[in-house]
Amino acid sequence: MKLKLASTDSATDSVESCLDCLLKALANNSEYTSVKIQEMGVLPLLPSLLNPQSSCTPKVANIIAEVAKNEFMRSPCVEAGLIPPLIQLLNSTDQEVLLQTGRALGNICYDSHEGRSAVDLAGGAQIVAEHIKSLSQNTEPENEKLLTVFCGMLMNYSNDNDSLQAQLINMGVIPTLVKLLGIHSHNTALTEMCLIAFGNLAELESSKEQFASTNIAEELVRLFQKQTEHEKKEMIFEVLAPLAENDAIKLQLVEAGLVECLLDVVAQTVDGEREEDIAQLKTASDLMVLLLLGDESMQKLFEGGKGSVFQRVLSWIPSHNHQLQLAGALAIANFARNDGNCIHMVDTGIVQKLLELLDRHVEEGNVTVQHAALSALRNLAIPVVNKSKMLSAGVADVVLKFLPSEMPPVQFKLLGTLRMLIDTQAEAADQLGTNGKLVERLVEWCEAKDHAGVMGESNRLLSALIRHSKSKEVVRTVIQGGGVKHLVTMATSEHMIMQNEALVALGLIAALDLVAAEKDFVGASLVSVLHKLLSDERSAPEIKYNSMILICAVMGSEPLHKEVQSLAFIDVVSKLRAHENKTVSHQASLTEQRLTAQS
Repeated sequence: MKLKLASTDSATDSVESCLDCLLKALANNSEYTSVKIQEMGVLPLLPSLLNPQSSCTPKVANIIAEVAKNEFMRSPCVEAGLIPPLIQLLNSTDQEVLLQTGRALGNICYDSHEGRSAVDLAGGAQIVAEHIKSLSQNTEPENEKLLTVFCGMLMNYSNDNDSLQAQLINMGVIPTLVKLLGIHSHNTALTEMCLIAFGNLAELESSKEQFASTNIAEELVRLFQKQTEHEKKEMIFEVLAPLAENDAIKLQLVEAGLVECLLDVVAQTVDGEREEDIAQLKTASDLMVLLLLGDESMQKLFEGGKGSVFQRVLSWIPSHNHQLQLAGALAIANFARNDGNCIHMVDTGIVQKLLELLDRHVEEGNVTVQHAALSALRNLAIPVVNKSKMLSAGVADVVLKFLPSEMPPVQFKLLGTLRMLIDTQAEAADQLGTNGKLVERLVEWCEAKDHAGVMGESNRLLSALIRHSKSKEVVRTVIQGGGVKHLVTMATSEHMIMQNEALVALGLIAALDLVAAEKDFVGASLVSVLHKLLSDERSAPEIKYNSMILICAVMGSEPLHKEVQSLAFIDVVSKLRAHENKTVSHQASLTEQRLTAQS
């Protein structure tokens, strides 16, 4: 086909028929026609035709919109200088001109850095945002079509571009779009465009505060309640997830009734075999757990343990569905974030449900469920009154079934749970501390260089078994298992709390069975570690105090005594007599007497 474009001075009719020809050709074969338009140098002729007064203008803008559907045409459109005249047309009052101009700009901006920069430079986004604001109340179909195009244009303009998204947020488009959603919720195309826009803007942290000051939560929940199709629900979910990361919005969503919607979705999809059921179940239950991460929203749903939501979530744990078991256990872990909730939950028998769940996963081992259930137990074990109750319920025995696990996240939670359980519980510490298999595994994990968390937790549990049992049998088990050298290393940790736990445990080892520990103390250079800790100005007062206690305790061993003498401890200790902390200075005097008496 032949294409020609009469120059502007010829009769409007011939221009008009040329434009019709072009549109027809583009509708027929967009790519081929666009290549021809490019080769024949048509684009540079178009700016002069984009004249607000001319009747051809909507067609010219339409041609540009059609051409710009092809990726390879977007930069040429910018280079041909089409953006400034198009943006001028945004000041028109003609609905058709605005519609085609919005389409043209939106298509040129789609995935095109050049297109966006040119629109940015010409200030196009601001004009479009103001149009949307002033047209937002009008629900006539033609107007809604225009609003949809304008929203789409802003999305293409800012998609995946932080600084342009921030620019739109600063222009105040969020409150405008939330209003649109409320007014035009009957219009599917416009509603979807708003949802895409929210999903797009919600990626930016700075948007969350603006969203929190609108009634987005109510609007989205209302929209969600009206949906029957899976795809539509998914679209709303995709907006809810990033928004629900904000604590204020979490609470608004809870108050707007989102939780009831989520529980309904779960009930409808739990036995579904279809892929979309499985996807929806996962999304809904994940979102439920996310809502429980906010302190206020969580407490509101707990309702003193009487809340229907809390009860429903509890019923997920015995479910046959792994995704629901996981969400149920994570939800319990989130409810268990303060002592009151934990005490109430242990008293109402949740521990048994979690233990049964764990038992089901010893063999079929779903790692995420194991991890979640252990997290819940660990949190429940924090209040002192819960520890003995949980121990008598057999928590330690079930947790120990996971000792063979090779999964670091499971190992980490297992260690944390046991450490919480034995805190202040001498009998349990004694029982676990004399369990050779456990101690052996702990010593193995103390060497897990790739997993700092597991390594730290095993060291802390090893120390806790000694500190809480104060038992010679436990000390023997740890010495025989090869744990002493790890406790000496732990005394040099960068975390003061861990240093201190190690020193107290080492002090108990020295007091309860110095003879058996002597060889390991020498091998691990305990004395020179203590010398470093006492000489280091940065060591906390507790560290200095416990290091001196330990020095006095090892003096009863001849080889260790010799090492103490060879390292001139007396100089370091006598300096500490002037320490500002009274406990430290007092212990320094006692230690100095001990060192002089035995030198």
